[in-house]
Amino acid sequence: MKTIDELLAEGVAGKRVFVRADLNVPLDGTTITDDGRIRAVLPTVQALAAAGARVVVASHLGRPKGAPDPAFSLAPAAARLGELLGADVAFATDTVGESATSTVAGLADGQVAVIENLRFNAGETSKDDAERGAFADRLAALADVYVGDGFGAVHRKHASVFDLPARLPHAAGHLIATEVGVLKKLTSDVKRPYVVVLGGAKVSDKLAVIDELLGKADRLLIGGGMAYTFLYAKGYEVGISLLQKDQVDVVKEYMKRAEENGVELVLPVDVLVSGEFPDLKTKAPADFETVDADKIPSTKEGLDIGPKTRELYASKIADAETVFWNGPVGVFEHPDYAGGTTAIARALVDSSAYTVVGGGDSAAAVRILGFDENAFGHISTGGGASLEYLEGKTLPGLAALED
Repeated sequence: MKTIDELLAEGVAGKRVFVRADLNVPLDGTTITDDGRIRAVLPTVQALAAAGARVVVASHLGRPKGAPDPAFSLAPAAARLGELLGADVAFATDTVGESATSTVAGLADGQVAVIENLRFNAGETSKDDAERGAFADRLAALADVYVGDGFGAVHRKHASVFDLPARLPHAAGHLIATEVGVLKKLTSDVKRPYVVVLGGAKVSDKLAVIDELLGKADRLLIGGGMAYTFLYAKGYEVGISLLQKDQVDVVKEYMKRAEENGVELVLPVDVLVSGEFPDLKTKAPADFETVDADKIPSTKEGLDIGPKTRELYASKIADAETVFWNGPVGVFEHPDYAGGTTAIARALVDSSAYTVVGGGDSAAAVRILGFDENAFGHISTGGGASLEYLEGKTLPGLAALED
């Protein structure tokens, strides 16, 4: 895989360089609530601009249905990128139309432009190779060179991720090079004990990675909504907690395999429960109680790991040499249910291990809860991509960058 350093050594001055970034930031209206993904692509954009390239940044945002939708415009991300760069960033109001063509044509050496949300064109996400290819052809007309740096999208077989690199000289940006290097540390020559913390809502989202980790990790700590399917599989009643009954047999088999493989699979011993889901907009005080994990009332829902579980999980992290964490262990968006996720983040910060926060909601939680990002070994920009890499899958966006 060619790196951006090699590309820069060859010279990019005067060339139009298409940077496939991941600017899929959370928005409250037009206000960006977490700019981590924009900051992650800065080193690549800055290096190209400093070398005299005419930089064309492209990304998706959200899930528009193949047509323009103002709610998913990249305009706020373009404005924030300009603020972080300390330079004007031009913005094209379409992807491959008149605005994109004229905006790119108007760039001088060292200048940067952002084109509108790629998913405003149905060709970006189409499952039809010809339709994707036609969109990739039009994108290729905007550039001379392609740099892949949108790690959060490399597990998608999309036009700008998979098809476009085949049409242009290509290289991996700084972010992708960093992310792949980190993930290799989690899959080969791992320093042990190797502890994995998995949270999030649905156990079905994590089955494949659990299957793979049962042969690699020393300990699996389970939290979040997915924990209740595990507790149910142990024979516990879980009230109205999130439960995937169709996955119970699979979970039972995984629990059996963990024991056979000597993998310590740790589940919550107490949880915070409530009869109603918390108000995440006003953050009104929640009505909750703490109960043992095998004593969840039939009318209550588990919304966070309890104090004893927080201490238990911290102790299981304390002697680790490598820790990977993906998924919050409670409804961290509400202060009354943020204690568990905060405790996991604190345990990682206090650990001497190499710590990786696996993107998505867990990465957002670290920032929202006020932790210093530099206190962790690495915070990934791609939760889904990280999990699929750990599952051993071939990621289309990485395969496309190989020569």
